[in-house]
Amino acid sequence: MNDIPIGVDLSGRVCTVTGGAGILCSCISTYLARAGAKIALLDIADGPGTKVAEEIKRDGGEAEFFHCDVLDKSSIEGAAQQIEKALGRPSILLNGAGGNNPKATTSMEQLTQENMKEAFEDEKSFFNLDDKGFRFVFDLNIIGTLLPTQVFAKIMCEDGGGTILNISSMSAFAPLTKVGAYSAAKAAISNFTAWLATHFAKVNIRVNAIAPGFFDTNQNHFLLFDENDELTERGKKILAGTPMDRFGQPEELVGAVLYLLSDKAAGFVTGIVLPIDGGYNAYSGV
Repeated sequence: MNDIPIGVDLSGRVCTVTGGAGILCSCISTYLARAGAKIALLDIADGPGTKVAEEIKRDGGEAEFFHCDVLDKSSIEGAAQQIEKALGRPSILLNGAGGNNPKATTSMEQLTQENMKEAFEDEKSFFNLDDKGFRFVFDLNIIGTLLPTQVFAKIMCEDGGGTILNISSMSAFAPLTKVGAYSAAKAAISNFTAWLATHFAKVNIRVNAIAPGFFDTNQNHFLLFDENDELTERGKKILAGTPMDRFGQPEELVGAVLYLLSDKAAGFVTGIVLPIDGGYNAYSGV
């Protein structure tokens, strides 16, 4: 298929995608393969990851799935060795592993005088938020970006350069209510992206990030829709703050990703966080 949104040729490049079994990253991987990249899908979900690799192959691309825990450096190093044997040495890393967790999500948007007593008792209020859930979200997003970057950037350094793309979020620009852990973790991803870009600039490794707006994915569906698939009050608020008045489609991330990964198109671009959000970040609310 030749429906690539922009003319980027990644032929011969080996691209490692963590969280490759997820909705957004599996879609992105499909298009990277169409642009000529060899895709190494990393995930702890064996079944879905294998399925994505098989779908890419049926589409005419080259892809392999590798079981990997992004919170275990030895697991990542093992995957890197397998990738080199199967596909070659990676020169692109997409840090797609991340997300939120219901245990790190509060039940209330704001504390008020009226709901204070309830909040003290509610196990899902800020005061009783599960610290293990909070740590899990931080680890998954931050450590899950740190460790793969350590492993694959070393390979890039040895080979003369490469490209790294991280996944930030709209909540990194302004924190969203209820998801304090996720917002803080994604803000850290944006900051870490700038740090990495500066750190690696003289060894020919570019590091950027995209910041998706609101997409209907498995991780946030329960926040956007109720059990009858009707918009929740939160979903309505999000659309009211999105000038384009809709949620994004995974395919709408692809053009920005291809641009940032292309040395020809974005060779002098490093350290940026690019919103893909239907205008959400630009809208003041009035």
